[in-house]
Amino acid sequence: MKIKSEELISSVEQKRKEGYTYLVKITAVDYTDRLEAIYFLRNLDNGKEEEIRVDLPAKNPKLASIMGIFMAADWYERELSEMFDIEILGRKAKRLLLEKWDGKEGPLRKSFVWGKPYKSIEAPVKFVAKWEEGAK
Repeated sequence: MKIKSEELISSVEQKRKEGYTYLVKITAVDYTDRLEAIYFLRNLDNGKEEEIRVDLPAKNPKLASIMGIFMAADWYERELSEMFDIEILGRKAKRLLLEKWDGKEGPLRKSFVWGKPYKSIEAPVKFVAKWEEGAK
């Protein structure tokens, strides 16, 4: 089902009343000209899944937090905020998933320019196979 961002809370509450009591995941898609947040809910009694899709503008996207309905939304909303630059309204915790992230732009946005996304990491990580000399 496709809804407007201002209908998110009422739509999620309605789906919960209909028996969709499990939040599977929340993700987003960047279509360059707009974003789409997708909420996946499951009814554990009959196994059916329902998607709630919300179109958002590419610039300054905002969504209400659904943590009051599903506590499991915490990490997903943090991911939307950090990775897609979607402002989640009503969230109190501002801790980042990526501790050293500079936070200037979401890395999962198509406009993101890959370079040096982390502060204070100078040397690349060297992976050593277990059988190589010097590996512990």
